[in-house]
Amino acid sequence: MNFEEAVKVADAAVWASEGRHITDVEMAILRGSWENQTYEEMAEITEYAANYLQRTVGHKFWKTLSKALGEEVSKTNFRTALERKWRYAPNQRPGRLRSGAGTQPLRQKAPPAAKLEFPEGPVAVDSPFYVGRTPIESECYEAIVGAGALICIKSPKQMGKTSLLYRILERAKKQGYQTVRLNLLQAEKAVFSNLDKFLRWFSSYVSQKLDIPAQLNDYWDEDRGSILSCTTYFEAHILEQIDSPLVLALDEVDRVFQYPEIAEEFLPMLRSWHEEAKNREIWEKLRLVVVHSTEYYGKLDIHQSPFNVGLPVKLTDFTLEQVENLARRHGLDGAALVGEKGFAPLLEMVGGHPYLVRLALYHLADGSVTLGQLLQDAPTDAGIYSEHLRRHLVTLKEHPELAGALKQVVTSTAPVRLETIQAYKLDAMGLIKRQGNQSGPRCELYRQYFWERLGDAG
Repeated sequence: MNFEEAVKVADAAVWASEGRHITDVEMAILRGSWENQTYEEMAEITEYAANYLQRTVGHKFWKTLSKALGEEVSKTNFRTALERKWRYAPNQRPGRLRSGAGTQPLRQKAPPAAKLEFPEGPVAVDSPFYVGRTPIESECYEAIVGAGALICIKSPKQMGKTSLLYRILERAKKQGYQTVRLNLLQAEKAVFSNLDKFLRWFSSYVSQKLDIPAQLNDYWDEDRGSILSCTTYFEAHILEQIDSPLVLALDEVDRVFQYPEIAEEFLPMLRSWHEEAKNREIWEKLRLVVVHSTEYYGKLDIHQSPFNVGLPVKLTDFTLEQVENLARRHGLDGAALVGEKGFAPLLEMVGGHPYLVRLALYHLADGSVTLGQLLQDAPTDAGIYSEHLRRHLVTLKEHPELAGALKQVVTSTAPVRLETIQAYKLDAMGLIKRQGNQSGPRCELYRQYFWERLGDAG
């Protein structure tokens, strides 16, 4: 029995016993144990603390696996238990096909639909459906422990920005840091009426989350201005009262882009706080994580882009290996689903876009559609991606110059050269991919859908 077979046996046993799949950190422990690594060696590879791997996750995992296999197992004897299960229960081996399965509908039975997660919003920290993108996570975990750290996560919508943010905050909590996540979509429109009102709301919100009295009037000075008042408030009232680092996570910051008079003051203020940590010890306590969508670049003046300091993080598409791994977590097997091609046709259609991939796997796993049907309907208004596609179409219709530029891209048989600003905005919206000065459609889904609908645009 090799490691891949061992993983399948362990995952199937845990699924049967617990109704869930093995998590990423449990998988890391299983692999490390298979390779006879100590927990300290696993920690060096995974970026988790050895103590956390051994006493928290490892302790629970071996108990879970013992229950699932029906015998006591540990880090030292689990191989024998898994091999025994594999050898004496061959009909239960995951991925084993019935004779003649190739002539059956191209679908494998999925886990019960109640155990699936519809891909809506961020992926919870304990979800088995999160896909890590090495080395992005490890770079963020390393950065957040640095004095005065600033991480800027940006990408188009539905790429997994907030899901990554959740994991950075979870790592920070394990370090003993205080954390505050502020979702700017939760702010009422009135909050953005002027800079002073916005900064007072911002300061009050953070105070409340830290359970610190919001004594704004003691620090706000009209003569000094809102920016200096807010900075003084954070330094003298908030940072002075906490005895551990504070990770302040600002999510959906693109909401501020819609109010240039606030954005052009607020964002430089955050940048100045980050830079203060280089000179003043008290600002070393503050670590910032700024998360924003780049899609609004299509609606903004190019000069209103956010600051580019700290650690920049741009999320990437899933690879075929990651898609196959995620499919297995959904109870799907590539070979059983589409024969030798596996999930390559899906990847070609959606280009590895995280949300589009997860939405497809969800519908395949709940048995509502076959992959062939899904791919045929994908670029139509009857497909599962219709809402996602219409959202982009509305933006393009509002900006005819971008619609015309995209039309050039999707109707050409080869990459084309676009005007620089148009290429920048379409790339920020996630609709094209650039190779040097040439641009092509990001995926086949966008090529087919927009070819038909842009009509006489431009």
